[in-house]
Amino acid sequence: MNRLLNKLPWILLACGVSALAAAQTVPEADPLVLSAQVWDLDHNGIYTCDEWKQFARRIFDLADRNHDGYVDVSEFKTIQQATPVFKEAELAYFDDNRDGRISREEFVSKPNPLFARYDRNGDCKVTPAELKGAAEATQPSPKQRTGRGAR
Repeated sequence: MNRLLNKLPWILLACGVSALAAAQTVPEADPLVLSAQVWDLDHNGIYTCDEWKQFARRIFDLADRNHDGYVDVSEFKTIQQATPVFKEAELAYFDDNRDGRISREEFVSKPNPLFARYDRNGDCKVTPAELKGAAEATQPSPKQRTGRGAR
């Protein structure tokens, strides 16, 4: 486990560098999409719910230092530092039963907002085509007039 923690910063750095290269095709360099490259287990550019849940389980296991099956407030800091997506996260968001700690089930079962934002067909996969479609939808077409003379 310590070896994985030691490698995590290098993994995140490598993913960040590749994310910068991909940022031009990502809708406004969305941090959700950029961070998905970290948990795209087969590195095929298709982000699945199964891959997200596997990543969430690993992050939970890293945070659960005392191996009691729960992450408390002090252990939650590990989750916040694991990836930029969790940087601003709060334990209360995951703590469905409000007992002041989160179970593996509570953490893993929370859906990643990436799917709500980009999974157009609801198949629990975000494909490059869905990302491209979202990027095109956010950019004005050349036919649209903008500025002072637009009607």
